Amino acid sequence: MLNSTAELVTFTNLEALQEHIVQCTRCPRLREYCLKIAAEKRRAYRDWNYWGLPLPSFGDPQARVLIIGLAPAAHGGNRTGRMFTGDRSGDWLYRALYQTGFANQPQSVSRSDGLELHGAYVSAAIRCAPPGNKPLPQEIRNCRGYLNRELDLLADLRAVVALGKIAFDTYLDLLKLRGLIPSRAAFTFGHDRQFTTAPGQPVLISSYHPSQQNTSTGKLTEKMLRAVFRRARRIAFGR
Repeated sequence: MLNSTAELVTFTNLEALQEHIVQCTRCPRLREYCLKIAAEKRRAYRDWNYWGLPLPSFGDPQARVLIIGLAPAAHGGNRTGRMFTGDRSGDWLYRALYQTGFANQPQSVSRSDGLELHGAYVSAAIRCAPPGNKPLPQEIRNCRGYLNRELDLLADLRAVVALGKIAFDTYLDLLKLRGLIPSRAAFTFGHDRQFTTAPGQPVLISSYHPSQQNTSTGKLTEKMLRAVFRRARRIAFGR
């Protein structure tokens, strides 16, 4: 059963839902860690006023493509207050979105840098930075209801891009809980794979996460990531 489903249904627009997410305290371990990082800071960012709160999603409310990541980076989103902003994963993601026509600029460094997304919306399985980038299963479940409500409110979706296996599994778990698929067994994660999940549901595209571990080793290249969003654009807009 989805956590606090009845409560979240009362949020009838994305803006109100995001304001609620920022106030979330469901995961004490994550809240403690994010606040600790925000207080200690990294030397390179000692002049920053770290966000330190759960992150709202970001993008176009009329999006046809939903992008699901894992979680904010401790000194990226947890510092800047915007998904995939201020870290190397975000550099790769927004450059690919710019190159495929979803973003007005190729870089995202702060909430006030002028970045706009067109036809795309960026969310995550977890809204707080987890220690070691490894959220606990219960923390993923605690956060799942937010993504579930976003799926309700993003009425124009044609495609969902899951960046990494945790995002992939989280989305499939939501479909299972909604009674749309019997299990995750029929869906095998891999890069740039396309899945039809259930009638009337967005096409699911799986992608390697643009983490430094994947990009520095060559497991994921810029060309490979662009291919994912070119596929998403074709599905969402027919071009």
